Amino acid sequence: MAMKKENGATMADDGERRRSVIGPPTNPMVTPLLTDLYQYTMAYAYWKAGKHTERAVFDLFFRRSPFVGEYTVFGGLEECIRFIAHFKFTEDDITFIRDAMAGKCEEGFLDYLRKLDCSEVEVYAIPEGSVVFPRVPLIRVEGPVAVAQLLETTLVNLVNFASLVATNAARHRMVAGNDKLLLEFGLRRAQGPDGGISASRYCYMGGFDATSNVAAGRLFGIPLKGTHSHAFVSSFMSLDEIVDKSLRSADGTTSCEDFVSLVQKWLAKIQRTKFLSGGFGETNLSELAAFTSYALAFPTNFLALVDTYDVLRSGIPNFCAVAMALRDLGYKAMGIRLDSGDLAYLSCEARKFFQAIEKEFGVPGFGKMSITASNDLNEETLDHLNKQGHQVDAFGIGTYLVTCYAQAALGCVFKLVEINNQPRMKLSEDVSKVSIPCKKRCYRLYGKEGYALVDLMIGENEPAPKIEERILCRHPFNESKRAYVVPQRVEELFKCYWSGNSDKMREDLPSLKDVRERCMAQLKQMRPDYLRRLNPTPYKVSVSAKLYDFIHFLWLNEAPVGELH
Repeated sequence: MAMKKENGATMADDGERRRSVIGPPTNPMVTPLLTDLYQYTMAYAYWKAGKHTERAVFDLFFRRSPFVGEYTVFGGLEECIRFIAHFKFTEDDITFIRDAMAGKCEEGFLDYLRKLDCSEVEVYAIPEGSVVFPRVPLIRVEGPVAVAQLLETTLVNLVNFASLVATNAARHRMVAGNDKLLLEFGLRRAQGPDGGISASRYCYMGGFDATSNVAAGRLFGIPLKGTHSHAFVSSFMSLDEIVDKSLRSADGTTSCEDFVSLVQKWLAKIQRTKFLSGGFGETNLSELAAFTSYALAFPTNFLALVDTYDVLRSGIPNFCAVAMALRDLGYKAMGIRLDSGDLAYLSCEARKFFQAIEKEFGVPGFGKMSITASNDLNEETLDHLNKQGHQVDAFGIGTYLVTCYAQAALGCVFKLVEINNQPRMKLSEDVSKVSIPCKKRCYRLYGKEGYALVDLMIGENEPAPKIEERILCRHPFNESKRAYVVPQRVEELFKCYWSGNSDKMREDLPSLKDVRERCMAQLKQMRPDYLRRLNPTPYKVSVSAKLYDFIHFLWLNEAPVGELH
């Protein structure tokens, strides 16, 4: 029976209202069945033992930052909350689970699943888009142990790839610099449809400016960018193929009845100039036809792929002829894209050509024409281009970005840290796999220069750290690593994002644009040496002195004592 509140409404009503505000998961495949079979076998065993309603606390965290770096960008929280808000079994789900369990569970368990939702679950998390570090819980799930166990695999799945891609995008942004346009072009090489959709979303969150993925643009409001491929250029044979040659001026007052002839006149003018040593000879006229046709279709958004035949001898002169013809009618061309060859050299030569056109014909701003580069770019390639010197304004990055080629997975885990108010911990001969027990609160402590100094975990009942209070911060497992910190600012990391049917205040889910802005702001609050590509300084993740003592007390109590003979 639903519990009554003072105003006559029920807690179940509150839960229904929360679910109606939070939309369902973006991917309809994200259901209670998107999990590992052992979650159901454990849930049944809990139910059979009468333990399924015991209150448990689980931490979702990772043990090591990806890409040999020292930071991670947290992504996937919104999808986790959407999943939790709409966690409910259909009758078809129940039928499938009965079959999957091969008659090894009682009907009473299936009746239990029929009524199951997340109304008794609470979720605390670090805000999405935050810069996060190993061992600090990203999400804390509190609720009946069987329900929390059924959430595990799905939550880990939703966070792992999202955080990995967002981090990869942020690293590309750091190398490219804030003044460059970053375009995500990875859909065709992504791991399936959902891999492509997710990658577009979390690349934008991590600092990219736009995507070529139309579906992602529709779903998430990400700006779309795209021009044409080599196929469009090579599909033309001659200028005679252009039937409708007229183009109205940008202000609509006049019309050019033969735009093709205007382009040809400009190409002839450019060929007669002496600003290139030795000239460039004849250009490919089928390429010129393709550019002209594209400009007729998109006069306000003309950006041409110039490497189908020869960048310097054909592509750039042809582009400039079309761009100057457009200018005569009041339009401004967007720029060029380079998709092969020596990108540093070609971009510099293209810039010289544009500047020469500006000087020769007195066209203000032509020398600053946008140059976009693509062609299997990655973080290392961007770094090399910076060292070589280049004139690229925008980078289109695909395969290495969306597939996270440099690292296959982040490695998030979901560990039980408390049940029935009793702290629990996982032990291992590998210290990196030892979990930090009990329900915790997490804080970020900032220094005098405004940078984050350390992330501090404390027990739930410990007093919160205070500004300008001297705090002993200890490494969770290494007794010699410790330091006093006097914070100038203290930020509590956990916020409540799902409270089921309780009266607790719940944070609203921010827009993707707001999450992206948070990510950019968070990166600025980190010392540059934490973010650098090579040999970054390790960021300090610590526990309070009291929690340190408790970890080691529990460790000794839980570890079996050997006996020698």
